[in-house]
Amino acid sequence: MLAERRHQLILRALRSGGTASVADLAEQLDASAATIRRDLLKLEADGLLTRVHGGAVIDEERAPFNEAAEVLVAEKDAIAAQAATMIEDGQSIILDSGTTVHRLALQLHGRRLTVITNNLAVYDELIDDEDIDLMLLGGMVIRESRMLDGFMAEDNLRQVHADWLFMGACGLRPGGQVMDTTVAEVPARRAMIAAGDKVVLLADKSKFPGTGMVKICGPEDLDTLITNASEDDATCTALREAGVRVIPADATTADG
Repeated sequence: MLAERRHQLILRALRSGGTASVADLAEQLDASAATIRRDLLKLEADGLLTRVHGGAVIDEERAPFNEAAEVLVAEKDAIAAQAATMIEDGQSIILDSGTTVHRLALQLHGRRLTVITNNLAVYDELIDDEDIDLMLLGGMVIRESRMLDGFMAEDNLRQVHADWLFMGACGLRPGGQVMDTTVAEVPARRAMIAAGDKVVLLADKSKFPGTGMVKICGPEDLDTLITNASEDDATCTALREAGVRVIPADATTADG
């Protein structure tokens, strides 16, 4: 069996059960324990699973939007305030579905901007602001995440272009890979990256490494990271070495 096929089957087994032992996977795939261990090492390096004693686990749980929005608010506001200073009046920006990105929307009232988003919380925040031209991407409503997603959102994004994309993530791996927990959301986020001139990742220190089983993008797709993580963090160092600008955000100086 080809390694790629084994990897697919290993991930399928973990998604159905959450965890699996090396012995169980070896039996299911008719492979040696040594082969399975090598597969798990590769999949962990790609950020697709976490190895544990005797096996591996996938954690695909994500807190609902309203629950996640109440966590680390001061830190998210500091990151959002720093991000807002990068935007000039008259520019167009894409805001993705994250809760930190929603905090950025609160910083934009009264600005003359075009905002493109699939984030229903951003839409609710900005719908009554007549200074902002607001474009809501189409798609299926994902209620827990308060977002619109699917092929319609991707199609919409192919028709637009923006000066900035501000995006969040579920996790940020030591090598700088940006991760999500939900496979279905990744295509729209990749389409956002393609539609933005500059890509800015907003990630508080809880996202180092955070969670995530599927890669959204690598350091080569990022222009800037705004974070309250330590400047000496290995991930920040790797991103700087890859040419990404890393901007610190200080919660003690943020407005609101």
